[in-house]
Amino acid sequence: MEEVFEKLKTLQDILAEKIELEQKIQEIPKLLVTQEELLTKMKKNFIEKNQEYEKSKSAEAEYSNSVADADAKIEAAEKRMELISTQREYEAVDKEREDAETKRTDFQAKLNREKQALANLNDAIKSSQALIEDQEKDLEKRRRGIEEEIAAKKAQLAALSEQERNIAPDIEKQFPEVLFKFERIIRNKMGLGIVAIKGGVCLGCYMILPAQFANNVRQGKEIVFCPYCSRILFYEKSEQGDEEFFRDEDSGSLSDLDDMDDDFDEDEEDEEDDKPNIDYDE
Repeated sequence: MEEVFEKLKTLQDILAEKIELEQKIQEIPKLLVTQEELLTKMKKNFIEKNQEYEKSKSAEAEYSNSVADADAKIEAAEKRMELISTQREYEAVDKEREDAETKRTDFQAKLNREKQALANLNDAIKSSQALIEDQEKDLEKRRRGIEEEIAAKKAQLAALSEQERNIAPDIEKQFPEVLFKFERIIRNKMGLGIVAIKGGVCLGCYMILPAQFANNVRQGKEIVFCPYCSRILFYEKSEQGDEEFFRDEDSGSLSDLDDMDDDFDEDEEDEEDDKPNIDYDE
């Protein structure tokens, strides 16, 4: 069994590294989310500014036409004034000219404001376009870097899978159901699936084990799972000696240990759906 435990320890390191790599592969693309969201906002702002520019451009054309119409009315009034023979007619036409000049002044002021707004919008649009182009280039560069990083990690996963295939079959021949459960334990126990008992204590969950149960582990004749944390246990001698930890009066009840093992299997079924689906051959 010592050889089996050593292989399980080696397999534990391999599986823990694989799980960590799988998680990183899943997390890497999320690094782009913030940058992609920023780019989306920038493009939306760019579209809005273009719409505002077109609206301002239409207003500029309208005010420009209004100024031209006012100029035409002023010119027409001045020509009519040259032909007028009575004071009353002169005052009426002069009033028309003054009204046209007032409107022209108002339209010209509005026209000048629109021209300034157009100039500002044009500068903002050019600046926004340049920023979008830079952001797109940077995002594409980061995408390529991420693709390369993912490819490198998948290559590492493939190498680890090969190491796993060199170890797992030997264990599976002797203990057919152990490997599947062992991997689930590692996924759910922070990469730790096999631990020692020392002084009658599980070094995975630090619970004191019943003496009879701890003695079974100590004998090392079979693979035993901790009834509290479900990890595989192997014996490691305590520096203080183990005799005091194996007294019958401290043994506790062993009646529920088999049921606890079954409960572990049920609790872990739902978590299998969360296992990252990684294609190691890519």
